[in-house]
Amino acid sequence: MVVELSTHRTLLIAILVLFIGKFINRRVPFFRNYDIPEPVTGGLFASMILGLFHAVEGVDVLFDTTLRDSLLLAFFTSLGLSAKVDTLVQGGRTLVIFLGLLILALLFQNTVGVTIASLLGLDPLIGLISGSVSLSGGHGTAIAWAPVFEKYGITNAMELGTVCATFGLVLGGFTGGPLAERLIRINRLKSSSKEHITIGSRYNEEHEPIDAENTLLALFTLVLAMVAGATSARFLVSQGIQIPEFVGCLFAGILVTNLIPKVFRKQQWSSTVPSLAVISDVCLGLFLAMSLMSMQLWTLASMAGPLFILLMVQTCLMLTFTWFVVYRLLGRNFDAAVMSSGMVGIGLGATPNAMANMTAVTQHYGASPKAFIVVPLAGAFFIDIVNSVVIRLFMDLLV
Repeated sequence: MVVELSTHRTLLIAILVLFIGKFINRRVPFFRNYDIPEPVTGGLFASMILGLFHAVEGVDVLFDTTLRDSLLLAFFTSLGLSAKVDTLVQGGRTLVIFLGLLILALLFQNTVGVTIASLLGLDPLIGLISGSVSLSGGHGTAIAWAPVFEKYGITNAMELGTVCATFGLVLGGFTGGPLAERLIRINRLKSSSKEHITIGSRYNEEHEPIDAENTLLALFTLVLAMVAGATSARFLVSQGIQIPEFVGCLFAGILVTNLIPKVFRKQQWSSTVPSLAVISDVCLGLFLAMSLMSMQLWTLASMAGPLFILLMVQTCLMLTFTWFVVYRLLGRNFDAAVMSSGMVGIGLGATPNAMANMTAVTQHYGASPKAFIVVPLAGAFFIDIVNSVVIRLFMDLLV
């Protein structure tokens, strides 16, 4: 039996899932102390309940996730609106280093995947699917590349890619925060920024005063930049330049926020920052809640033993690489720890996963403006391009 839910009902359940995540994180110290993102907690709980319905009653719930794309656009626009020119300049060198580490992670991920698959007696192409195709690439990349793998004999490439991407989404959300938390505690790191955190509000500032006028101004600016960014991206695509809409929204937000002080009084725009952070938090939370609650976790149970081993090895190696290499090369400071949680999110899940990890860490320990510039730029703009080149390189070597 299949139950299909409308957009409004899907939104209603997503909001309830967010409340469940907040409730669990407040009542269970482990989740909050180790910076597990609230939408990940609530989304996984909801998907487990739906999994029980599937197993016991044979009921599958299908959500209408049409709204999810708009939430993603609004979220990346809000990130752009939080980016100041001086922060962009400061993050330039770090962005290059992070991008280099990301490329290294993709190469390492695929090399390990192919090697382990061969040792387990699997087709090396399955190792590639369980590498950057589905983990760093996520569901979208796995689905997009499935027809190519099917041409080379991997007839269930789409199912394998979807299962691996689902696994990565869960593990990326549950390991990135704890890794950063351990780095921060062991090295006694503290935020040096006095700015408001980029997304949401700190746990001890949950009742910040936000008025209607500033919220309306923030919302107007966000929608204006989002429309401009999405329109620009579609125009570039029509001219043969492939660019995702959310990347256009990110850059439109950056442009708008650095022009606004020339139009509005700087103090007036600064007063919208808490409102913008809350809007950003809600958009990301609802996006992830919709993504996670619609996962069919029972597909993980159908994984063969060798594939499960392959994915666990990938997870352990990504955490090891981040702990011993990424954190150190990024500067061994608070920003590096926050970006490390983002690297795990991207390396095992997707860019929104990375942002959720970093949000949970900064809500606990303080702001990291540089991290919220470097990671989304690398994850949103460069990852798909670089990953496509890396995947093609490995496929040429294997077939």
